Amino acid sequence: MVGGIGACRAGAVCPEPAAAVCLFSILRFELEREVGSMSDSSRPKRIGITLGDPAGIGPELALRVASEWRRGQEAKLFLIGDDRLLGRVGRALGLEVPPSIAAEDMAKTSLEVATVSIEERALEDLVPGQWSAATGAASYRWVKFAIESAQSGLLDAIVTGPIQKEAWHSAGVTFPGHTEMLAEMTGTDDYRMMLTSPEISCVLVTIHVPLADVASVLTSEEVYRSVKLAAASLSRSLKRPARVAVCGLNPHAGENGLFSHFEEEKIIAPAIQRARNEGFLVRGPLSPDTAFVPAQRTETDVYVCMYHDQGLIPLKALSFDDAVNVTLGLPIVRTSVDHGTAMDIAWRGVASDKSLRAAIDMAIGLI
Repeated sequence: MVGGIGACRAGAVCPEPAAAVCLFSILRFELEREVGSMSDSSRPKRIGITLGDPAGIGPELALRVASEWRRGQEAKLFLIGDDRLLGRVGRALGLEVPPSIAAEDMAKTSLEVATVSIEERALEDLVPGQWSAATGAASYRWVKFAIESAQSGLLDAIVTGPIQKEAWHSAGVTFPGHTEMLAEMTGTDDYRMMLTSPEISCVLVTIHVPLADVASVLTSEEVYRSVKLAAASLSRSLKRPARVAVCGLNPHAGENGLFSHFEEEKIIAPAIQRARNEGFLVRGPLSPDTAFVPAQRTETDVYVCMYHDQGLIPLKALSFDDAVNVTLGLPIVRTSVDHGTAMDIAWRGVASDKSLRAAIDMAIGLI
């Protein structure tokens, strides 16, 4: 996820340790077919964790999780970033920095946790909580390295820390966020962002599109592909047909054109009918203001939402600390925290690591 300063906080530290969330067992979806042969099940999985924007909370969350990792027989963690930066964070918060190893040693190290250092001299003057072009360039390079390592087989999965979109833009990075970068680097055309938690799962038809432009870029084909990918993915993991709820775009799902330009009738409904004709269990378009009430959620395995905030507002209201971002359709396993950089509390030791732990657990389950 991309976080704004002060806008995407990661909550206070929970006094209880985050437990593995049972949803991971139900999300062994389409990625199994595509990446299942990448990893030898007899060895620990290799998980790469990118630090996110170095001025934000990503580095401290990675260090905290690494310092408490005792599951080396199941998975090894590799923190991908600058070890000197991690040293600063560690000294500030009393956290130990994992030993540094060369990238090629990830496949043979006996360490449970390690740092793969990609040094960024431009970060020497970094001020916690203040993003810049330099922090954007660093976080971008760390993600690029992680993707390439997963493609080469050095990593079995990647878990991405929160980036600062403005910092990427300032550094000249043209990708709006992780998802688009992953799709281009892996040559994936049909992909979707899914945000998931024990309470709710949402797949987005459009991602980082300004609200004023959503209606103009929305197509029946994209809605249909979103429904199909969401349904196929969840059906595999649930071992039964997934129940998909599709949200309308407009207030009250348009009220037959009264509050719309007939997007529901011309774009969304045909996509739903097409999916039904192929045997998927789909209902909608639902009025967005009542789509996420408890009675609807008990009848729904996954929602298909027309735009970013339509899905993320209910998800974060219900599951801010333990939601996970998963990219559907990729040939590699990638999960992510579902919070931003929280620049206003960076390097203070008060941010919750529950979402990062959940993202790691899910990545392990998807390998």
